[in-house]
Amino acid sequence: MMGKKNKKNKLHITVGDTVKIITGDNKGQVGKVLKTFSSTMQVIVQDINMKTKHIRPQQEGETGQIIRKEAPIHSSNVMLYDVNTNLASRYRKKSKPAKI
Repeated sequence: MMGKKNKKNKLHITVGDTVKIITGDNKGQVGKVLKTFSSTMQVIVQDINMKTKHIRPQQEGETGQIIRKEAPIHSSNVMLYDVNTNLASRYRKKSKPAKI
């Protein structure tokens, strides 16, 4: 009996795509995909789902910091967004090559 092969999950979104959030607190917002995680099926979208992290001072005399950074969103909660037509769709439309 053969062992299971490591199958890499395929996302319908790639880095650089413009997406629209369809559920959650950020519903309706549009942003650009910065990073994808195919193993967990999550994406990071620029300036969406911002979380705050408090950092303690490491040395004496140094002040603490509050850092805001993007948290991952599940890929099922985003749709591809076309800026030209202002329409969102689940699937990427492939353009057919022109016949000569």
